[in-house]
Amino acid sequence: MPLQRVHFAEEVPEVFRASLQAIRRELEVPAEFPAEVVAAALEAAQNPRLPELDRTDLEFVTIDPPDSMDLDQAVYIERNGDGYTVYYAIADVAAFVQPGDPIDAEARKRGETLYAPDKRTPLHPPELSEGAASLLPDQVRPALLWTIQVDSAGEGTDVSCKRALVKSRAKLNYAGVQKDLDAGTASESLQLLREVGKLREQRELERGGVNLPIPDQEVVPTNGDWKLEFRAPLPIEGWNAQISLLTGMGAAHLMMYGEIGILRTLPESHDDLRRKLENTAKALGIAWPVGTSYAAFIHALDPKVPAHAAMLAGCTVLFRGAGYTSFSGGVPEQPEHAAMKSEYAHVTAPLRRLVDRWTGEICVALCGDTPVPEWIRESLDDIPKIMEECDRKAHAYERSIVSMVEAGLVADQVGSEFDGVITDVDEREPSRGIVALSTLAIEGRVTGSSPLPLGQPVRVKLVEADIAARTIAFELVG
Repeated sequence: MPLQRVHFAEEVPEVFRASLQAIRRELEVPAEFPAEVVAAALEAAQNPRLPELDRTDLEFVTIDPPDSMDLDQAVYIERNGDGYTVYYAIADVAAFVQPGDPIDAEARKRGETLYAPDKRTPLHPPELSEGAASLLPDQVRPALLWTIQVDSAGEGTDVSCKRALVKSRAKLNYAGVQKDLDAGTASESLQLLREVGKLREQRELERGGVNLPIPDQEVVPTNGDWKLEFRAPLPIEGWNAQISLLTGMGAAHLMMYGEIGILRTLPESHDDLRRKLENTAKALGIAWPVGTSYAAFIHALDPKVPAHAAMLAGCTVLFRGAGYTSFSGGVPEQPEHAAMKSEYAHVTAPLRRLVDRWTGEICVALCGDTPVPEWIRESLDDIPKIMEECDRKAHAYERSIVSMVEAGLVADQVGSEFDGVITDVDEREPSRGIVALSTLAIEGRVTGSSPLPLGQPVRVKLVEADIAARTIAFELVG
């Protein structure tokens, strides 16, 4: 689950450009691809490994942000009796990338695609990720074809994965699909996507799972100044995400049964985390009734409400501690992703995330009753380490960008006072903690009396807002 991403309604202001470059230098974010990697990508684009099975008859479409070109996923859904058949085509990166080749070696260094307001840093060369391997419309592409049977209650009852040729009929975007669904003009497959998505959301709530509809942050110009706003995701974004989650759970089931794979795992949350989130809710004026679970509370939030959007962004702490667990010849002692209340695996974004190539290959082998490739087995324990490091970098990158923007938006208000609530107190130094502002949905370090009044409304003064250092600091008033 990503942190909220920052977008600018207009061109990125010059004041932020130098800081963005500094962030990339600090975190050693890769620049352009080496010449040998680009050459290998161009060669691979001309000579992919193509499967025999042809399923270009299925009327797939992709649904992504309008400017996306790295299209990992295409969906088509049919009614099947009183249930559904979900077809989910995933870009077959392994059709272009061979173990040990220059593209593979570079991808293992990068781990995943990184995002910033001014540029993307892709996992694979654009010649593949936005070209030959992407599920672009009206192009025949090799794919991993997931076929999932779903019953009338939204539960998956059977899953299979095999290589096939597919052809997307259209490159759709969320706003356009939502408009067509609301107007009743969407295709039958998209209407079934809404049905299945809603059923899956209900199953998620019933099992106590949490899938955050994390809002994006957009910086918009207002009367010659800048303002931070949250963009609430559309319902279709949640329904589409449920298909990806359904596929990831099916993949985890296959790998657990086959006793080999890589799961996305997360331990159970602790009481301190609940306390922090309750304090954040209090800071934002959101009621959290006694006895209400994480899942029920989060499902009740409306990302179109600014305070709720800020709360959802704060709830990303629920996913801290998530990792990857590889296994072979047995199953993990703790295989579950606690936030989802289920076993789960990443398999649906191989153009943007390294591990998905491994899990996809494992599932194809298990479904085809063929041996898992030796290169997979040899590197099985390496991938969680690679992903842990690249996840750390991705989170640091996004956190740095969010902090930079927040500091920039209040940089001219140093000395001003704000209302807020103390959401966290340092156990070793109880005069230090975190304050969440009640109106700006911004958090920052705060110092004051010892101990700070945890969970209580306070008045604070902004004493530091440094764009270059990406820091905001407050002092307790009175």
